[in-house]
Amino acid sequence: MTFREKLRRRLTEQNQMSESFVLSLILAFSGGFQDAYTYIVRQHVFANAQTGNIVLMSTNFLAGQWHKGLRYLLPVLAFIFGVFIAEQLDHFFHASVKFHWRQLVLILEILILIGVGFIPLYLNTLANTLVSFSCAMQVQAFRTVGGNAYASTMCIGNLRSGTQALSTYLRERDRRYLLQVKDYFGVILVFALGAGAGGNICKDLGERSIWISACILVIGCLLMGLDRPLLLAVQQKETECKE
Repeated sequence: MTFREKLRRRLTEQNQMSESFVLSLILAFSGGFQDAYTYIVRQHVFANAQTGNIVLMSTNFLAGQWHKGLRYLLPVLAFIFGVFIAEQLDHFFHASVKFHWRQLVLILEILILIGVGFIPLYLNTLANTLVSFSCAMQVQAFRTVGGNAYASTMCIGNLRSGTQALSTYLRERDRRYLLQVKDYFGVILVFALGAGAGGNICKDLGERSIWISACILVIGCLLMGLDRPLLLAVQQKETECKE
């Protein structure tokens, strides 16, 4: 067994790195950082929490403040478009063995975040729209950890699922549910750490602090490269079955 294969086994017990607990923590930290960035640096808009954007959008529109309402509408539309693009990438590249389609999503997200760091503060709406788009691709592409559904860029669903798993474990004493509790609340904790770090770092670094989130995603992208031997093995098996 090569060093690469040993490393992969130590980092994940799942079939793919994209569903590993380690990668979910990396994505959650980055997601929390991005939310703090857009809220603190880019005029109090949420990159991930589209519920908050919809509330603020509706409040401003009904108050006749159309310009302010548009500030929140565009990120919501960008989020919808990001989910659509990620689903299309899944459809067209899901069977590819040259690269993992989720790895392509991370590469696109990294490039977008690097570009956002160059956008001046008077173009905050554009920056928020791009970050929301990239967050949507991430949340659509990475939806399971340990075989359980989760969200890497928001907390409410994870809170519900984690609490449900805890309640079930206390009633049935099944260790499977305890592992779910660990996954869900671990992701929430790291998301909070990312948001806290982003909230403090962004005050000093300003618009370019988003590059830190991009660097974190680079680590995740490199870890997904460990899946290459698995993809080749799947391709070889499928070829043998056809023969």
